[in-house]
Amino acid sequence: MKKFIPVISLMLCILCGCGNNQSNRNSGTAAEEDPDVQYGSTLLAPGTQAPDFGLNDLSGNPVRLSDFAGKTVLLQFWASWCPDCRAEIPQIKKMFAAADQQQYAFVAVSFDKTQDALQSFAAENELPGVQLYDPAGKKESAIAESYGVKWIPSLYVIGPDGKVVYATVVADRAAAKLGLK
Repeated sequence: MKKFIPVISLMLCILCGCGNNQSNRNSGTAAEEDPDVQYGSTLLAPGTQAPDFGLNDLSGNPVRLSDFAGKTVLLQFWASWCPDCRAEIPQIKKMFAAADQQQYAFVAVSFDKTQDALQSFAAENELPGVQLYDPAGKKESAIAESYGVKWIPSLYVIGPDGKVVYATVVADRAAAKLGLK
């Protein structure tokens, strides 16, 4: 019996997570479960100049990101068919309502399959800000590629100087960074 006590003690120690290895595993697990770690690791880093681009809005007017120079921009990549994107809409609306429109611009780039689908969804849901349509779709979009977008929604806070301040896949985090909760 005495021979088994050290073995049992060792097994209990391993199972109960004695020592420092358990805390390292827990912190790794939390990081691995963070949506920004899982889905946002390819997004542009803070301080990077935001690539300028041009798309048409829902009325067919050309819009460039550089049109918003001097304002803080919330740039959102999304699609109406995306469940996670739909779930973020209330937070986007809340941020828009809290924002001073002289200081902030809300620009959304949609990867919807058709412009009609986006237009209908935008009208039904009273989406705020400037709605842009990228006909290339997410997988073929040169804009998505230049911003490192592999997951939607992806959101950027771009400073008045045109540089990335923050990138995330979670609207609440963008709201906190903007101070628009």
